[in-house]
Amino acid sequence: MRRFSRAHAGLLALALVLAAVPLLTSNSFYLDLAVRIAINAIVAIGLNLLIGYAGQISLGHAGFVGMGAYASAVLTTHWQFPPLAALLAGAAGVGLLAFLVARPILRLKGHYLAMATLGLGIIITIVITNEAQWTGGPDGMAVPAFSVAGLALAGEMHWYIVMALLLLLVCWCALNLIDAPAGRALQALHGSEIAARVAGVDVVRAKVQVFVLSAVLASVMGSLTAHYIGFVTPGQAGFFHSVELVTMVVVGGMASVFGSVAGAALLTLLPQALSSFEGWETVVFGAILMATMIFLPGGLVPSLRQRFAKGAH
Repeated sequence: MRRFSRAHAGLLALALVLAAVPLLTSNSFYLDLAVRIAINAIVAIGLNLLIGYAGQISLGHAGFVGMGAYASAVLTTHWQFPPLAALLAGAAGVGLLAFLVARPILRLKGHYLAMATLGLGIIITIVITNEAQWTGGPDGMAVPAFSVAGLALAGEMHWYIVMALLLLLVCWCALNLIDAPAGRALQALHGSEIAARVAGVDVVRAKVQVFVLSAVLASVMGSLTAHYIGFVTPGQAGFFHSVELVTMVVVGGMASVFGSVAGAALLTLLPQALSSFEGWETVVFGAILMATMIFLPGGLVPSLRQRFAKGAH
């Protein structure tokens, strides 16, 4: 009950923060940052279910983001799909691919698993870059506005409202999943796959399900990002984006839904805040991340929660 109450208190706090943002500013730049934070947070939550809860590393997760983005771009541009249909088709395609590759890839462990997922991400990036007649190649391609039943999402405020609601929904679903038997099964196999099997957990099935779920979430957000920005490039599927997503999970807090949100906010805002350090922003950024992991080794949210709990006692 304590954990249940804490999770719902966190959800309420997040809802209040999201509701306060448009009241505090209507500046399009800040709303754009808030939209990007929400997008990154949703992808990070899905990745945290895979890495933080199930203990399965993925260094190619941006490949699924890129696949979703290009599915929407190609299907709406070349095949005149409605944007929502393109998004759903992309998510279904990514889910099928994730299902097909999950069993052989997730049999691996440690650095072998990391290399396999990295290879998958690289393959996706190469295919996107080389199929220039469909994807525009390295230069990327334009994506039409997102619309449903003739109603188009236009302007940062509309996008912010949609993304804020979607972030709350994903957080709520993730929190409920974690407390459900399926979520406890994920945490069991993270601790020990052998013990999880003895306890009756279908380890392979649990791994495949969480891998597919995280991939589909990444695909949906990739599609929405493509429509929001209006342009997509192979960089969205690249290795550096994958590393950025993993860093959000680790810095925010492994096995923490709200840690994913905090990590996404930090890594989205820091480059903007450090833009005044001309030529040194990357060095300062790296130093801040190092200090965070040294002094808050469990990640921002779990470490701060633990320190406040100690202080309360």
